[in-house]
Amino acid sequence: MSGSKFPTRQLGRNGPVVSSLGFGTMGIGAFYGKTDEAEAFRTLSRAADLGVTFWDTADLYGNTEQVLGEWFAQTGRRTDIFLATKFGARDLREDSPTFGKACSDPAYIAHAFARSLADLKTDWVDLYYQHRVDPAVPIEIVLETLRPFAEKGQIKWLGLSECSVATLRRAKAVSGIGEKVIAVQMEYSPFDLEIETNGLLDTARELGVAVVAYSPLGRGLLTGKYRSRDDFEEGDYRRTLPRFSEDNFPKNLALVDHLQEIADKHHATSGQVALAWMLAEHPDFFPIPGTRSVARLEENARGAEIVLSAEDVKDIRSWASAADIRGARKNAEHMSDGECIELAEWNAHVRA
Repeated sequence: MSGSKFPTRQLGRNGPVVSSLGFGTMGIGAFYGKTDEAEAFRTLSRAADLGVTFWDTADLYGNTEQVLGEWFAQTGRRTDIFLATKFGARDLREDSPTFGKACSDPAYIAHAFARSLADLKTDWVDLYYQHRVDPAVPIEIVLETLRPFAEKGQIKWLGLSECSVATLRRAKAVSGIGEKVIAVQMEYSPFDLEIETNGLLDTARELGVAVVAYSPLGRGLLTGKYRSRDDFEEGDYRRTLPRFSEDNFPKNLALVDHLQEIADKHHATSGQVALAWMLAEHPDFFPIPGTRSVARLEENARGAEIVLSAEDVKDIRSWASAADIRGARKNAEHMSDGECIELAEWNAHVRA
């Protein structure tokens, strides 16, 4: 598999062509235990060599942006990568009254963007997401704050993550900048089909917005490599998630085991089949599985090459739709409705 041959598709109705499978870098610097920078560099280089060049990161992910920035500096391969990063999931300023909370006030956006550029050692970001919707700041204000950066070419495209239908519609309606909103990042996998029923997927397709699917392997569960929470190392945040509790974990393995039955026909893994299914059923989706390992990266990349039969795709759909998945995908404190106040309310407060 070479970079020139790796499958690609268009990101949104009016966006660029990027690798159909992305690379989620969260685990490089946060949440999954200790980081091995040398291994991270090998994994980043292998991803670029394979043609998995749609990379996803965020300022929230520990030192991940810094690791990527150092890789860019050492390799000189910044232009090979379509780089997405995010802001606003948490205010990272320790002296701020909103420290630790979702924050998209204009001053913080400017602060966060400048810091990301510095950490990433780059002059531009290809795709810049609002990581979580700040309920206290209208999405129109967020986009107006980002407009000057886009006009200067420092931001090529925009996206939202974990937003509501209403927030996405409002973002796309902002004249002269809403057109740059080409992606919405949501959790999606055979375990998590919520966007199909809450209107988000239908709205994204209506507006020409691509779905970037994070946790497409169910935070690793769909790989079949984890059979109990004890398989996660100390410091791995998955130990705290309801879906991986001692009671829920074994009940959620039935879908994994069925995927492996299909995978056996293709001499593949359950995770590869999960990715192949998503790409086959949704031509406007971009799964971004994450890993810190070259071996896992190569395994995931093959998922973009597997061709499932129509019967396989239908079978997985039936199992996913009928699966009795136990436990929430996140802890309650990390869930939100993706809504924000109306612009009129913001303006009234500013005038008061």
